[in-house]
Amino acid sequence: MPIPTAPKAGTFEGGCAFCDGAFVALADAKISLFDWGFTRSDATYDVASCWKGAFFRLGDHMDRFFASLDRLRLSIPYSRAELREILHGCVRAGGLQDAYVAMVCTRGVPPKGARDPRLATNRFYAYALPFVWIAPPDKQAAGIDLHVSERVRIAPESVDPRVKNYHWIDLVQSLFDAYDRGRDTSCVVDAQGHIAEGPGFNVFMVKDGVVHTADRGVLEGVSRRTVIELCQRLAIPLTIAPLPAATFRQADEVFLTSTGGGVLPVARLDGVPLPQFPGPISKRLQDAYWALHDEPAYRDPVDYGR
Repeated sequence: MPIPTAPKAGTFEGGCAFCDGAFVALADAKISLFDWGFTRSDATYDVASCWKGAFFRLGDHMDRFFASLDRLRLSIPYSRAELREILHGCVRAGGLQDAYVAMVCTRGVPPKGARDPRLATNRFYAYALPFVWIAPPDKQAAGIDLHVSERVRIAPESVDPRVKNYHWIDLVQSLFDAYDRGRDTSCVVDAQGHIAEGPGFNVFMVKDGVVHTADRGVLEGVSRRTVIELCQRLAIPLTIAPLPAATFRQADEVFLTSTGGGVLPVARLDGVPLPQFPGPISKRLQDAYWALHDEPAYRDPVDYGR
């Protein structure tokens, strides 16, 4: 399917979408009420960030998106190079320097009366919004208060967590648990009581100088991967293994990782201050994460000239 020429920079001030093969204003991007992406959460997506006019690790996000499509037996009518062009076009047309950029594929609408997913025409859309933070800078400075919910994450045997998906009811309910207790956000556990993940982020802890994070049942986040690689680069000890909630509550430091903010130090667990905030290892990784944005290997600059 041919890609139309992206509108000039700033044509759709404040954001742009690509829908039904065209670049449009965000308000004009529509999805059918009968799309299985809506009625059955039969969809996959990925989110990349653009910071100071350049995408960060866009290739890794596209790799994961195409892998997710394969695992769900979905397809889009665009090549990898064309997908990159679409995403760049959304950022450029929205006139955005710092952006949250999503690529989405839904199962689509099957023929009338059909219940066979093979008969549906898959649907692709993308959009770019102003950068979205898991916690804005002022909240980060004040300190995130993380609730450790007892809600159990959907088992990886049921829904493959490597496929970025919209199966978030457990995560959303955990947020209500957090808000009811006056906390800022939440994370859930797996069936064995090990720390899993939160709504849109992976979870790490530091104990006695060693960084720990879950080994299964979580999305293999690109920001998570970045921290793992930074630990190797900076010679910071790292353990990827089951993380019991009781052990987690004894952490020296805790931080979250997400495209929506990178490395986000946590100040309190269920209202109890952590021994170190921001902890020295969390801060070191946070600084290193943002420094990577200036390294050419991780940057994909947007051309705003047309």
